[in-house]
Amino acid sequence: MARRKIIIDTDPGVDDILALLLAFASLPEELEVLLISVTYGNIDVQNCLRNVVSLFYHIEQEIAWRERQGRSTGFETLRKTRPLVAVGPDHPLNDQILMADHFRKSKFLHPSMTPDEAWKALFIAEEKAQDPVMAASAFELPQRNTLFDVSHRPSHLEILRLLRESEPDTITIVAIGPLTTLALAAAEDPETFLRVKEVVVMGGTIDQAGNVSPPAHHPWAPEPPYRLIKQAPGPIRDLLNLRNQITPLAEFNTFADAYAAARVYALTSPNPHTTLPPTPPAPPGVDPGSDAPPPFLAPYPEKLSRRLNVTLFPLDITERHLLTRGEYRKVITPLLEAKSPLAEWTEAFLSSTFDKIETLQKDVTGDTVSLQLHDPLCIYYCITSSDSRWKMNKDEDIRIETSGQWTRGMCVVDKRTRKKREDGDVGEQPGDSGNWLSGQAGNRLMRCVGSPGEETFGGYMLKRIFNL
Repeated sequence: MARRKIIIDTDPGVDDILALLLAFASLPEELEVLLISVTYGNIDVQNCLRNVVSLFYHIEQEIAWRERQGRSTGFETLRKTRPLVAVGPDHPLNDQILMADHFRKSKFLHPSMTPDEAWKALFIAEEKAQDPVMAASAFELPQRNTLFDVSHRPSHLEILRLLRESEPDTITIVAIGPLTTLALAAAEDPETFLRVKEVVVMGGTIDQAGNVSPPAHHPWAPEPPYRLIKQAPGPIRDLLNLRNQITPLAEFNTFADAYAAARVYALTSPNPHTTLPPTPPAPPGVDPGSDAPPPFLAPYPEKLSRRLNVTLFPLDITERHLLTRGEYRKVITPLLEAKSPLAEWTEAFLSSTFDKIETLQKDVTGDTVSLQLHDPLCIYYCITSSDSRWKMNKDEDIRIETSGQWTRGMCVVDKRTRKKREDGDVGEQPGDSGNWLSGQAGNRLMRCVGSPGEETFGGYMLKRIFNL
């Protein structure tokens, strides 16, 4: 199989970090990582950027440790081609309703920054940090940048530049966070964005329950060393917790910017205007008739040269790919005894994650506790997509609810058995409100329903990351 060139758009938390490690641990003939686009998610974009920098620091320490131990260093893809790291948006497109309170307060407490300001603020903060590892990374990485290059463009413009400078159908975008960055790129230059080969999305849920739920809070739990940053206690955390109790129907990445997801998926349609969400009302204090919608909310051109290829990995498939605590301990224990820096870092956040999962699950304890590998599965697909055991449903009309009182972020599909219309008309017809039966309307996504690694992926991922 030919090597895939990929861009990873991410809001680094636990499984995002595992996905990045798996991508960097791939072989050069499998993947080339061109860009890490850092967006907001469960935490603000500044702390997401911090987590990415911490990742590179610990990979560098791990490579040096393996060399001293006489081990194969691994991370061949990363060592062959240094990716760019670019800073993306810090709030959703449609900054209103449920998201508005959180992100308005977020921008007040952490004002929006240019990429240059974000990088400068990161390193100034970490140089003053009490955490010696992060203080060291703040000092060393800007001096040497041995494993990544810093981009000073907003990430959506960096994505467009890479697509513009490459042949069509040569770059895959792996989106494992909210789709705001991709929606901005698509709005800025739709035709350039459509040069992408495939957009691989971790998001949504079709038949499974949503995963937007209140996080567990244990004030007695000690903070692990070298932790991945989580949103600190305070007004933002309180509003996040409140927001996260809203819906049982949505997956987080889709819910976080449902409007962006709807706009990106609309580009898969033969006629994007049939599923494009309506332009939201003007915010309070703005004359609704004074200005056109912002460019990132405007309709797409009426005629586009091609449709977007989106491959969706919803909770229905990702929740079936697990890493058990027992499987993890078997691999990590000898590495911890040998003082592997990467093992020590991953243990710091994975052990607490397994503990948290154990408190949330009923009748699951000890080594049977499992971490769902949502984001790493998308990287696994990019590495092994030629394997015939991948099973996909093609051309599914999956739409995103953007304004429902109870259903914001829900994936809406038509499960009726009605016959499709044959009139070729794009418009609605009596008995077909919403154009669900028209062959010229609706979205056309490919959805993953089966993989070659449902029983083995957790072990495969650990062996790749730790080069075993």
